[in-house]
Amino acid sequence: YEKICRYIARGSDSVVVSVGYRLAPEHKYPAAYEDCLNATIHFMKNIEHYGVDPARIIVCGDSAGGNLAAAVSQTLAGRSDLPKLRAQILIYPGLQALDFNLPSYQQNQGVPLLFRERAAFYVLRYLNGDALHMQEVLEGSHIPPDMRLKYRKWVSPD
Repeated sequence: YEKICRYIARGSDSVVVSVGYRLAPEHKYPAAYEDCLNATIHFMKNIEHYGVDPARIIVCGDSAGGNLAAAVSQTLAGRSDLPKLRAQILIYPGLQALDFNLPSYQQNQGVPLLFRERAAFYVLRYLNGDALHMQEVLEGSHIPPDMRLKYRKWVSPD
């Protein structure tokens, strides 16, 4: 990602900090999240050292990094001891593992690069390091009915 980060930094006249977080399956959740959160907090607490305007901090990530950027942004949203984030940029983020049968998964299940089964596989690897429950996840039986009802406003075919 170094080339991409350099490109973004030059093109946007920005300071880009790229976090080398620990990867699954060797490092199970929440290792990657903790790495990203700790790096972001350190950066924000030492912002004057980096010569960055505290009103212009953006958190960004793609794929699993998009998930981590969203989680870090939500965690920091209520912190009054740190500068407020200006924005978050999420590029094809993995944001939900409740339902792999939503229309986007069905319509794109055979489209490279991230097939439906591969997406479920990576979610399982991220969370617990193995893919023993792949079929249950693909069928949606890994979510209790009461939780499915609770979140259907946000995660449903509608």
